[in-house]
Amino acid sequence: MNQPDWKLVWITGGGTGIGRSMALALSESGASVIISGRTESALQSVADESLARHHSGRIIPLVLDVTDLEAVKQAVEQMEIEHGELDLALLCAGNHHSMPVDRFSAATCRELMEINYFGVMHALEALLPRMLARDKGVLGVVASVAGYRGLPTAAAYGGSKAALINACEALATELRATGVHLSLINPGFVRTPLTDKNPFPMPFLMEADDAAKAIFRGLQRKQFEIAFPWTFVLQLKIMRLLPYSVYLPLIRKVTGF
Repeated sequence: MNQPDWKLVWITGGGTGIGRSMALALSESGASVIISGRTESALQSVADESLARHHSGRIIPLVLDVTDLEAVKQAVEQMEIEHGELDLALLCAGNHHSMPVDRFSAATCRELMEINYFGVMHALEALLPRMLARDKGVLGVVASVAGYRGLPTAAAYGGSKAALINACEALATELRATGVHLSLINPGFVRTPLTDKNPFPMPFLMEADDAAKAIFRGLQRKQFEIAFPWTFVLQLKIMRLLPYSVYLPLIRKVTGF
């Protein structure tokens, strides 16, 4: 990968999956990367791997729960006091629970909204005033193609990701007049500890390292939406255009529900 323009990066959910792969890719390119998450051992293993690979950048673990707004605001303040201005924030922290209709639970919806949606909003509340004040910075928000349209068993997860997509579209419109860039990252199926739990075949399954490369390229190009793999994304984007009278019978046929 080419040398990035970002010297200091913060990645939420940096201990596993896409966050982990992005942290390693960025540290290899020379950036200092602060990775946060709730499990210290997972974060430390990423830092240890970066050291073992002799990366030119460093990885700094930070135990943090993004559902705690005040903790997030204090963490961002402390990061910039100790390490300088954040050039790039990748907001990857998230969770997934399948929720079939016979196990519908408002508590599940709330849990996923807290981390998938409000976890991002907390980080943005902490970051946006700082980046806007200096009129520069890059924000990468990881949503999902599952937010494009409603899918069976994904009312909780897809709903949280759809909310993220909508919020990013709104923010990007306003940010165009500033030096702050926001990218919306919509992956398809990526092999992570979360997708390893899926009991069904996952079309166009990607490895986390390949997803990281796609994200890295998209961020450098300042794309608004970074979505992959393209074949799967194209199919889902076409499905977004279908009327409900066509979409609902089609998705039932495709998924077996």
